[in-house]
Amino acid sequence: MAELILKPGREKSVLRHHPWIFSGAIAHLGAEVSPGDTVEIYSKDGTWLARGAYSPFSQIGVRIWTWQPGEIIEESFFENRIRRAVMARNSSILGDTNSFRLIHGESDGFPGLIVDLFDKTAVIQLLSAGPEFWREAIFRGLTATLGDVYLYERSDADVRVIEGLPPRFGPVLRDDVPTELTIREHGLLYKVNICSGHKTGFYLDQRDNRLIVRKYSQGKDILDCFCYTGGFSLNAWLGNARSITAVDESEEALHLFAENLRLNQISPDNITLSNGDVFQLLRKYRDSHRSFDMFILDPPKFAPTTAQVERASRGYKDINLLAMKLLRENGILMTFSCSGGVSLDLFTKIISGAALDSGQDFQILAQVHQAADHPIATNFPEGAYLKGLILRRI
Repeated sequence: MAELILKPGREKSVLRHHPWIFSGAIAHLGAEVSPGDTVEIYSKDGTWLARGAYSPFSQIGVRIWTWQPGEIIEESFFENRIRRAVMARNSSILGDTNSFRLIHGESDGFPGLIVDLFDKTAVIQLLSAGPEFWREAIFRGLTATLGDVYLYERSDADVRVIEGLPPRFGPVLRDDVPTELTIREHGLLYKVNICSGHKTGFYLDQRDNRLIVRKYSQGKDILDCFCYTGGFSLNAWLGNARSITAVDESEEALHLFAENLRLNQISPDNITLSNGDVFQLLRKYRDSHRSFDMFILDPPKFAPTTAQVERASRGYKDINLLAMKLLRENGILMTFSCSGGVSLDLFTKIISGAALDSGQDFQILAQVHQAADHPIATNFPEGAYLKGLILRRI
């Protein structure tokens, strides 16, 4: 393995067990190294620090596998890490579901690897050079640990471009992988398309928050923005909402939403599906003086990187300000950000600024976050990407 030497003083984050080493911290690389190769990481004074996967194209030059000198990066390493992740997921954490995140990247000791398990199908994202290099070992480790499961790869995220990796997607190890599945969660059934759906097909990270929606929905007129395939809306229906208007710009997502209504034998009498741009629709409702008792705002990622935070902040403020102006007295706003570059503190400031500009007064009832199968490692606070606020207009 090649030796990688850090610049003086740049070992501090490694000593704190942060799993990323940025390319600017690297002083010397002792041999020619291919993307994903394992490198031995040393401080400038020659102290061994860690072992990680090298990426020559990314600003994150190394993602660390281990800080233990005796832990060798070989096939058994990946199987052991997978087994550890499986053992950490159990029904007391997950609740009533057959689908969950099995491996959550850095927080499970797997930088750049995501695995979501939808009943008997594991959907895999290899997002950096290290997991790509060890792809076959990871696939074998998953089958050895999980037994008779289907594997499907969705390594088509934009971040692979930064890593110098081409997109990959399709069945793994066998060709008969079903791409449209039915999963169960808290008494509801959902159709999931793992081939063309968002992320790996479904927003598993919002599982706990979908249950919270039930608690607030009784007797309310609800606007569910960016509704996708209906996770929040179906829970609002079970919570006895008076009416639900669900909006998304994706016709495919709304088609699956309609399928989910039929799958759960839900009459659509008080549910309206609307295909369109949320920003434009909210302005239309504002101009026509339409109002609601409850808003659910779960927009797509506005800031994929920290460089886009300023633009994202404006987007979050605009959409929340529009919602606040349409919210009735004592109404509830559930608002989310999945942008990793937007911290909870910044998101709270954005929402507070929107509340001030709305001319109304609001209380924050709760802060919410991603489900427990998307853990946040103490040495990797960047793992806290999903944050949400529940507010009430007073």
